[in-house]
Amino acid sequence: MKITIIGYGNMGQTYANSFISSGFVSNADIFVLNRSEIEKKKAFGIKKENLFTKSSPILFEADILIIAVKPQDFKSLSSEIKSFLKPDHVVLSVMAGITIQTMQETLGINKIVRSMPNIPTQIGEGMTVFCASQAVDRKELFIIQNLINTTGKSIYIEREEMLNAATAVSGSGPAYVFYFMQSMIDAAVSIGFTPSEAEFLVSQTFSGSVQLQNRSKLSNDEWIEKVASKGGTTEAALKIFSTFNLSKITNDAILAANNRSEELGKLFDKIN
Repeated sequence: MKITIIGYGNMGQTYANSFISSGFVSNADIFVLNRSEIEKKKAFGIKKENLFTKSSPILFEADILIIAVKPQDFKSLSSEIKSFLKPDHVVLSVMAGITIQTMQETLGINKIVRSMPNIPTQIGEGMTVFCASQAVDRKELFIIQNLINTTGKSIYIEREEMLNAATAVSGSGPAYVFYFMQSMIDAAVSIGFTPSEAEFLVSQTFSGSVQLQNRSKLSNDEWIEKVASKGGTTEAALKIFSTFNLSKITNDAILAANNRSEELGKLFDKIN
């Protein structure tokens, strides 16, 4: 199996590294197309002759093409590569906002997989939500999911519009976690810890809590009950969260992200 990665920024390099590190794809079978400064990118053992700054027929001898360019660059890219594409090519897109139908019409091929990864893919702990056009068969979909899973975990969805929701929850989600972590760090400093002590306390608290939840069958509410003894310190903090309706604030924030994702999708469709 040969793979061509088109667009070699953070996501393109993440895929190359994950595929090779996992042993799923040989570095000799990965090709890269990036319009500039390719010599400054990490190669992860990919041969120099497999790195291109302009389209070449050899790039499109691959079975799977991964498009990891910015959405606003898709229109110019499609003009450059369309003549090289074949009906049996499978395209995996990580472009936000560009629909399957738009890619099919613009590229002139039917086998499209659209995905929404998040930033922890860079360390193999990512969450990717993906969907596919009907032209992609089960075997091809299985291969794509195995490729994606080298970067973490994945969920396949039938309804493409749910990718907007995935963007709002798992795509943007790490920023919400970092925001809450930083708020806790600032609070810890305000009650006397040094910044380094506060960061260590909060980081380990998040890491340990997530691992504890993952390794058990208890719900989040059950874990909260275990930590929050009646009349204790945790209950005092939770009352503040409840007073300011943190649950609704979180819900409203994710809804805002979802709405913006839908707006951007419509905007990119108009552009392309």
